[in-house]
Amino acid sequence: MLAAIIRWSLRFPVVVCALAAMLAVYGVLVLARARYDVFPEFVPPQATVQTEAPGLVAEQVELLVTLPIEQAISGASGVTAVRSQTISGLSVVTVVFQENLDPYRARQIVAEALEQVTARLPQGVKPPKLEPLTSSTMDLLKLGFLSERLSPMELRELVQWTIRPRLLAVPGVARATLYGGDERQLQVQVEPRELNARDLAFSDVVAAVRSATGVRGGGFIETPNQRVLIESRGQTLDAAALGAAVVPTASVAPTTPAAAAGAATPLRLRDFATVTDGVAPKFGDTLVMGKPGVLLNLSSQYGANTLIVTRALEGALAELAPALRARGVTLYAGLHRPANFIENALAGIRLDVVLGAVLITLVLFLFLRDLRSVVVAFVSIPLALLAAVIVVDAVGWTINTMTLGGLAVALGVVVDDAIIGVENIVRRLRGTHAHGSEAREIIQNASVEVRAPVVYATFVVVLVLAPMLMLSGLQGSFFAPLAASFSLATLASLLVALTVTPAAALLLLTRTEPHAEAAWLGRLKDRHAALLRRWSAWPRRVIGGSALVTLLAAAALPLFGSELMPPFREGHFVVQAYATPGTSLIAMRTLGARVAAELLAIPGIVTVEQTMGRAEAGEDTWEPNRSELHI
Repeated sequence: MLAAIIRWSLRFPVVVCALAAMLAVYGVLVLARARYDVFPEFVPPQATVQTEAPGLVAEQVELLVTLPIEQAISGASGVTAVRSQTISGLSVVTVVFQENLDPYRARQIVAEALEQVTARLPQGVKPPKLEPLTSSTMDLLKLGFLSERLSPMELRELVQWTIRPRLLAVPGVARATLYGGDERQLQVQVEPRELNARDLAFSDVVAAVRSATGVRGGGFIETPNQRVLIESRGQTLDAAALGAAVVPTASVAPTTPAAAAGAATPLRLRDFATVTDGVAPKFGDTLVMGKPGVLLNLSSQYGANTLIVTRALEGALAELAPALRARGVTLYAGLHRPANFIENALAGIRLDVVLGAVLITLVLFLFLRDLRSVVVAFVSIPLALLAAVIVVDAVGWTINTMTLGGLAVALGVVVDDAIIGVENIVRRLRGTHAHGSEAREIIQNASVEVRAPVVYATFVVVLVLAPMLMLSGLQGSFFAPLAASFSLATLASLLVALTVTPAAALLLLTRTEPHAEAAWLGRLKDRHAALLRRWSAWPRRVIGGSALVTLLAAAALPLFGSELMPPFREGHFVVQAYATPGTSLIAMRTLGARVAAELLAIPGIVTVEQTMGRAEAGEDTWEPNRSELHI
């Protein structure tokens, strides 16, 4: 079979080389549009449900909210684990499904279960929310906003109502979480004694506020010739208008003369309560460069191309930059940018390929002393790597640090097959002055002569990594793509050596006779042969020495450290800071400002950002005493 493949390649060398060129072009196009990410999807299919329960302590949230949701979801199809986290005012339930389950199907199962439990939750608890489907790495971009001209409330409103919708419109963005600033809130501050004096219940106040701030449809009026639409314009947008809202008649009859006299005139909220523009209570806060500001944390959608989405976001920010400068807002766009990691990995693999190609070229030229032979051997590197990229993209994997690592490791292997074939072809062509059919037959015989050991060696290398393809769980998610990309590149190099290398050798190496072998190389071969003869006389000693070295190496293994992932030089550090439970946000801000000032004084640190507590619908569900710094 191998001989038949080589024979066909030599019969149509131009066709084979043209197909190889087409494969290279297609591989470059696939590489340009492939999906890039930091890591493979290493998290099993899961869904997270967050339920806001304002005013309830952790024990109440656990019993009244978390437990009913867990019971409704636990028996759903495909569920392997249900985890929950309960803090004051918030319930978080994470549902883990079986591996290889469609994540969209998993979310549908959770949504159906939530429909049954929502009606049983206590009054005042908000409906459970299913978090957006994000990638495993989740983080896409962290943006910090500072302003000395705008107040914290104005800065937050600018980010929330102008910047956030624009960035959410970028394809590939799943979520935009806001930290910091002051959220505007109309507050009705009621004096209980004033309520008693007017025989009002607190529910009467709530009803009045709902009536004044709600929007109701007015319907229409039908005339003989026209239908007239009625638009209600009673929604209150400021404190003065809300204070003028009329309180419905109290359900309890007046018991005092003052109350009876007051019942004859409309009772308004401002008569017994203070209505003002206030700041909503905070669950969390942020410091940007050690100063109070607003943080916008963007997360990527499941399967999104991190590089493309990040660059699209930066394009949208460039459009918003003039408006931000006009408002006196300073933007820090690089507080955390995972795309840097991908770009560094791509730059690293490019550097590896270039250095490897240069070294391989030098070695080939040093031994073969023929530029054409170097070209024939070298062409296997890009073809094998691009073929592996095509397959990786076709099966739906991303180009990430693990697949790139597999290609980098395979760089020294993919050229081996071509080197062995080219060297044997050059050796057989020396001194023959062969052309036409004679040269074709020499190249065929030379290629077939070394094919069997090359095929065996290639499959041995692939089989060594086969167990990594069968790993499950977190290890399998990380290392299976590495082993797969390495194996694909190695097998592609074998195919190139069987087809492209003989065809290119026939087109390039038969026009003129190859250079004679260098004299120093001949002497080196003679010394090698003498060494082999001497060692072959003592086979047991050689085998025993090899076994001893193997045992010593195995005994030294426990002396080496081990970890799942090698250290990555990302240039981005995450520091978590904890305070005593019950610590306030004010105390955490004071501590964070001191830490940020000391960090920014260190040469080389560009930005520091700190988040404390949590944001509504954010992925980090922490109490105010816990914070995280991104450096």
